Amino acid sequence: MKKKVVLAFSGGLDTSYSAVYLSKEMGLEVHAALANTGGFTQQELDRIEQRAKALGVASYKVLDVTQDYYNHQIKYMIFGNVLKNATYPISVSSERISQATAVAKYAKEIGADYLCHGSTGAGNDQVRFDMIFNIIAPEIKIIALIREKRLKREEEIEYLRENGVDFDFKKAEYSINQGIWGTSVGGKETLTSSETLPEEAYPSQLKETKPRRITLTFEKGEFVALDGKRYENRIQAIQALHDIAAPYAIGRDMHVGDTIIGIKGRVGFEAAAPMIIIKSHHMLEKHTLAKWQLFWKDQISAFYGNWLHEGQYYDPVMRDIEAFLTSSQRTVTGDVYVDLYPYRFVVVGIQSDHDLMSNKFGAYGEVMSDWSSSDVEGFGKIFGLQNVIWHKINQE
Repeated sequence: MKKKVVLAFSGGLDTSYSAVYLSKEMGLEVHAALANTGGFTQQELDRIEQRAKALGVASYKVLDVTQDYYNHQIKYMIFGNVLKNATYPISVSSERISQATAVAKYAKEIGADYLCHGSTGAGNDQVRFDMIFNIIAPEIKIIALIREKRLKREEEIEYLRENGVDFDFKKAEYSINQGIWGTSVGGKETLTSSETLPEEAYPSQLKETKPRRITLTFEKGEFVALDGKRYENRIQAIQALHDIAAPYAIGRDMHVGDTIIGIKGRVGFEAAAPMIIIKSHHMLEKHTLAKWQLFWKDQISAFYGNWLHEGQYYDPVMRDIEAFLTSSQRTVTGDVYVDLYPYRFVVVGIQSDHDLMSNKFGAYGEVMSDWSSSDVEGFGKIFGLQNVIWHKINQE
């Protein structure tokens, strides 16, 4: 009997090459598995299935992990207002956690002898897939053909043609990785430090120019309703916001960051819904959380986002941080008003029963309510006493 290999399949050049090589050169029974985290349309899924079957795989399976992705990554990225380097909502990279986990579990389920991914040796994904495969299925050997053979694109195409596979693998001018939490865009400009992506590189083009106000409703930190329409499925709420905001060409930027393997990386992205959700959620938190809750959330969330980006989801400290983030959201409930314009949005304000900016306790810079002038005078003396003592002793 042939030994089984589960191939994390996307239908692209690298995984198509791997499907043929694993079967013809290594004599393995290839089971292709696509882990969908919400970034594929049904038309795209059908096309990928046809491609897998044309490659002669023993089986092809779609693993729908969109809800898992929301429950275990997106929800906490919202709670933490996670933006890597204060810019990037960890769009496609965070998907790899759920994708690698699902593929590894599927390999165990069918009794596979090998796990294969199509990552190169120059990116972050190889580390994410390797780590998670080793955690979920340590008994299964990993194959990474593109990395191990140091293959060039032209070599892969030539090999496939020699084996009767002649798909259209023309290299696109821009590489697009689309997901529910944003889309990354790579091109010749992102390989420089000085150029930016042109308008036509972005998947969502400007189609809407009339300003519009929308209302986002949060309950305990989760985005649950848009313009009064409630979505029990949070993924649908995100998609509904995307459909409204993307035509404004909102959420575009360039991200520069440190990769897992130690080099600097630069990528363009568009993430209309994630950026609006994160900024709206953060505004609501500033009204409903106490001073030191906000402070410690900033510190902890920065670590959480970076560790998630580097594939370290299964570090037990991540569960501890998630517990803190969940606890912090118990009063983060209310409406947030956002104005949409071409290429930008403005978070206007909030309405919440938990708003700590209550005039019952005074209006900042104008009216005292629960304290007297003598209270403030005494507070000022005590609050600065330590520094007064230091400067008196150290007069020089």
